[in-house]
Amino acid sequence: MKKERFTITGMTCSACSARVEKAVTKLAGTQDVSVNLLTNSLQLAYDEGQLSPAQIIAAVEQAGYGASLKDTKQTSEPQADGDDIWAKDAAALQQRLCLSLVFLLPLMYIAMHQMVYGWLGLPVPEIIQTIFAGPENALTFTLVQFLLLLPIMYLNRKYYINGFRNLFQGAPNMDSLVGMGSMAAAVFGAFAMFRMSWGLGHGDWGLVAEYSRNLYFESAGMIVTLITVGKFMEAKAKGKTGAALAGLMALAPQQAVVMRGGQEVTIPADSLAVGDEIVVRPGERLPADGVVLSGQTSVDESALTGESLPVFKQPGDKVTAATLNKNGAIHFRAEKVGGDTAISQIIRLVEEASASKAPLARLADRIAGVFVPVVIIIALAAGGIWLALGESVEFAFSMAISVLVISCPCALGLATPVAIMVGTGKGAENGILIKSGEVLENAQAVDTVVMDKTGTITEGKPVVTDVIPLALSESELTALAAGLEKNSEHPLAEAVMAYAAEKGLTPVPVNDFQAVIGKGLTGRAGASLCLAGNAAFMEEQGVDTASCHKELTRLTAEGKTPLLFAQDGRLAGIIAAADRVKESSSEAIRQLKQMGLEVIMLTGDNERTAEAVRRRLGLTKCIAGVLPAMKEQHIAALQAAGHKVAMIGDGINDAPALARADAGIAIGAGTDVAMDSADAVLIRSNLLDAVSAIKLSRAVIRNIKENWFWAFIYNIICIPLAAGLLYPAFGLKLSPMIGAAAMSMSSVCVVLNALRLRSFRPERSDAGSENTQGNQERQVSVGKEGIKMAMETELKIEGMMCAHCQKHVNDALSKMAGVTAVEVNLEAGTAKVTAGRDISRDEFAQVITDAGYELVG
Repeated sequence: MKKERFTITGMTCSACSARVEKAVTKLAGTQDVSVNLLTNSLQLAYDEGQLSPAQIIAAVEQAGYGASLKDTKQTSEPQADGDDIWAKDAAALQQRLCLSLVFLLPLMYIAMHQMVYGWLGLPVPEIIQTIFAGPENALTFTLVQFLLLLPIMYLNRKYYINGFRNLFQGAPNMDSLVGMGSMAAAVFGAFAMFRMSWGLGHGDWGLVAEYSRNLYFESAGMIVTLITVGKFMEAKAKGKTGAALAGLMALAPQQAVVMRGGQEVTIPADSLAVGDEIVVRPGERLPADGVVLSGQTSVDESALTGESLPVFKQPGDKVTAATLNKNGAIHFRAEKVGGDTAISQIIRLVEEASASKAPLARLADRIAGVFVPVVIIIALAAGGIWLALGESVEFAFSMAISVLVISCPCALGLATPVAIMVGTGKGAENGILIKSGEVLENAQAVDTVVMDKTGTITEGKPVVTDVIPLALSESELTALAAGLEKNSEHPLAEAVMAYAAEKGLTPVPVNDFQAVIGKGLTGRAGASLCLAGNAAFMEEQGVDTASCHKELTRLTAEGKTPLLFAQDGRLAGIIAAADRVKESSSEAIRQLKQMGLEVIMLTGDNERTAEAVRRRLGLTKCIAGVLPAMKEQHIAALQAAGHKVAMIGDGINDAPALARADAGIAIGAGTDVAMDSADAVLIRSNLLDAVSAIKLSRAVIRNIKENWFWAFIYNIICIPLAAGLLYPAFGLKLSPMIGAAAMSMSSVCVVLNALRLRSFRPERSDAGSENTQGNQERQVSVGKEGIKMAMETELKIEGMMCAHCQKHVNDALSKMAGVTAVEVNLEAGTAKVTAGRDISRDEFAQVITDAGYELVG
């Protein structure tokens, strides 16, 4: 069986994708047929002995859509690649919408000006009265509306073409409802125009007045324009999958330096062959998977494993394409190149997972196949029965048209997109970017939440957690460590330097600095030989570590990385660092479990560190040492077991799992690829926002179901009335005008109900919520320098939305005279400032305002 992907064009709703899938599934020799509306793609496996791509394309064309084999020129109509298709669709819809509004607004004004001015108690402008008022101007009043409607119908002709085509082929969809509703209103208006013309010619002013009050041209234009708004919003959400793949592909270098005849030669990376010997220098990405032949270096593998610490590589170690060589030149032999590399497999996984994801199952499309035929049958039956009963052709036609007009799907078309629009707007207001309706429908049904560790549960960068002085005092040990680590590129060096700066300590000057890759570093502080590194390095240098064995065991068990420091052959102390768990993670996990969801931690980190985090957060399950492909496989396995899975991650390594999951949620501080692959992005990088996203999705879907009630209740009541069910007994005849009013009221109810979502309140952590903002606290410390006075102030700041805001505030406060330390908490919206002088609130307010934010406490 050969697996293939096709690009499909012309699909507008889930009924379209179902029709394509049904048409292809009927072909002999096909398996695993999956049509994705979001990515406009068809993915299937087929027997090459029974079927060809041309036959598959022909089957799609016969169903009424366009198809092309992915990455080939074989096509049924002019095509553009993924991003171009989505961009062109969005641009075309935007242009269509704007032009439609240009004609719709004057059409609505002319049609409804008397009603609007009457509601407001205002006189109608004289020029409008002169042109449009009275039976004598009725034909002008009608013709102007008709001429304004024609461009709107032409601009939105796709609804009529697709809708009636699908109707005639026995597969009505949302376009069929839109096309029929709009066309029915337009046809009745045209019929009214002819009747008014007859009345004018025969002096029947009563007939003219009656029909001038029963025009529905504005309804015909409003229906297609409102639906276009929803289509435009959908098109804007479709362009992310291609962006995710482009971001992944950008990681692989375009060129490679290989050894040929003893000389270094630069060749295109796609020309590499297995067995080529490749040279990679510091700062370059590896172009292939292979084994190191010579040289030593540290490689940043976070793109694949999520591990924040570089991995030491030496001869015999395996290296992977797209990882970053940090600080040493290596010479390695290629074992996997091109499409066989790990990064290419990740790209393929993202692509396939995106293609196999089910589209949003809109209730409107599921019921369209029943609703449209029923309405047509009722309309025809109503007209036929009244003719049989002896009524005039005009009376029977009016009854039939009334049924079609009252079934105009304004509320039907608004029920889902309005709720989604309000829900996604509320999410964005609270730092939750929801890209499409899929995540709202899928997230509300999840029963399992899988989350990455590094950068998701934790901060994503190491910080100092323990300082254990032995031969030196704590401040002396920290200053010495900062001096040694000052010239190091190791991530733990940044943690040590940040800790020393936070404590206001000046690094000890160190000379003769030398890094021993993968082990540690050496240097001289004055006449003293100083060392920093792991226990093995200390023992190699003759430093006794037996006295700290218990501490090293404890720190390691807690998932921390210990750095040992020695001076003149004697152990000076230990500084441990770890990737700190975010303040909100524990509360978020507690709430997820309280909601009845199973929470699983899935990480590429080592088992020791993962287990320490699991115990700290009270998780019942964690899976460590998981590579990207395995992450995606774990998600797929959970789905195969019947679970609805939400995946929360932040790295490139999470992209396949995010794409595979029913709801992929990316942390906002993560990589662009992770955010592009996900259905939702948490701007504040706060796991509590993931809880809010799930609760919001449940609220939106519940609201949509309520909207369907309002969308259909008037049809259930009014369609029988429009058909004349009560006319024989009570003389009650529901005119098209009353039907249009009922339709409008239904739309109003839908919109008002959707607006209730604005009352949704996101989850917030209780940690640090005590109202201590603005309070200043003096601390006195005693050291070798003498007595020092420090002032601590906690400020409440409004307007911070992301990590960039956090950095802006931190930088602004740090530059203030006398400030020695700043700690900004994005989640709590606070900043804790330590200073060696009194700083007034006005001074803080000025600095924060200049940075673009507001001091509120």
